[in-house]
Amino acid sequence: MRRLQAHEPRGQHVPFDTARMAPRGMRPRRAPGIRVRWGSWIGRAIGALGAAIVVGALAAAARADTAGEDAGAPVDAATTLRRPTLAEEFADPLTTLPQLFVQDAFTPVSYGTEGRANRVIVRAIVPRIPRLSLLPFVQLVRPSVQLVTVPTSAGRGTRTAFGDFQLFDLAVLPWPDHSTGLYMGAGPLLIFPTATAEQAGQGAWQAGPACAALYKGLPGVLIGGLVQNPISFAYTARDRPAVSTLIVQPIALAYLGNGFYVKSADASWTMGWHQGTATVIPVSFGVGYVHLREGEPPINLFVSGEWTAYRQLAPVAPQTTVRFGVTVAFPDFRPW
Repeated sequence: MRRLQAHEPRGQHVPFDTARMAPRGMRPRRAPGIRVRWGSWIGRAIGALGAAIVVGALAAAARADTAGEDAGAPVDAATTLRRPTLAEEFADPLTTLPQLFVQDAFTPVSYGTEGRANRVIVRAIVPRIPRLSLLPFVQLVRPSVQLVTVPTSAGRGTRTAFGDFQLFDLAVLPWPDHSTGLYMGAGPLLIFPTATAEQAGQGAWQAGPACAALYKGLPGVLIGGLVQNPISFAYTARDRPAVSTLIVQPIALAYLGNGFYVKSADASWTMGWHQGTATVIPVSFGVGYVHLREGEPPINLFVSGEWTAYRQLAPVAPQTTVRFGVTVAFPDFRPW
């Protein structure tokens, strides 16, 4: 079994919106064999469980809504109009709708390793209105935590651990005028090296800019993107490499009707600025469903697939990834 050598090209920052494998984790490690097998089974189990839950929930929610309509349950015009708006808000990085987001990203096939990667992400969106924030803008605070299963060699070995903690705070800019349908935001991005294993994080304190631009001028359509660039400034060990990575997340969504929508909004393009760092450009496509019933919080369910279309200086990178996600919104908390 071949292990990656230290002279092979270094990778880059692990973006929180994609399932990336930290290249440092590919160096030889003498972890007990039972740990490797256990991590591999955790990744497989979480991926299978996520698939079953989301696919089952999509079908059950659609049947429940259809049954309610067939039974004569009232579906008012407000509910019909809210579904396209909610579909956009669930994919909008500048949304002011408080949310709790849970996603599982399972990578069954990767370049450069036989190990199966997995990442469980839990994220909250906490909007702050001007009277409760330091700036005269609406602020969106978004903390993210993750549990990752990463390959440890070119073989099937993996390890499961908590990853780095990420936080960004975007201010929704008042210009251009929102009547044009164009929304823009900017703010700082922070990454804290909280990973519980060397392979699961970058081992670097990072800070950098983040910005987003979205066009909402077409009903039921959302087009835009989120751009981030974390830069390392301190490290947990002397041998940790410097990190400076441009991360671009394109966003496109179209509402189909009856609560269903299609989107391409989960893939993140990563391009390292340092010499010898990797460039990886994946593409994604998914389908989602917005479950909306009187007296219940809005729930978004989605499943999407991702494929790496281009890679350079990336001996280890995901080839295919499947994502399953659930988002619960709390519209009653929006005014706070």
